[in-house]
Amino acid sequence: MAADVFKALADATRRAILDELQDRDGQSLFELCTRLTMRHGLGSSRQAVSQHLDILEEAGLVTVRREGRYKFHHLDTGPLREIASRWPVPDEGEAR
Repeated sequence: MAADVFKALADATRRAILDELQDRDGQSLFELCTRLTMRHGLGSSRQAVSQHLDILEEAGLVTVRREGRYKFHHLDTGPLREIASRWPVPDEGEAR
């Protein structure tokens, strides 16, 4: 699972998508495409953004909620916390 997270985070567009979901959670594909263009200057097609969202979902970083014919995307930071807990920061009193 950690390998999927690292792969997902390796791409700048996917990191921008996560930034947008952090800023405003629960966005549709159309909303994300608009914000990526307006705020990041990314001119990715809807299909390309959808493929990035699929990779983020497979890594567990994005969850999807359906309402009728719309899909809303939500950030899930659980996989990031799992990675951070793998290499905990030593207490200040511990030798490095």
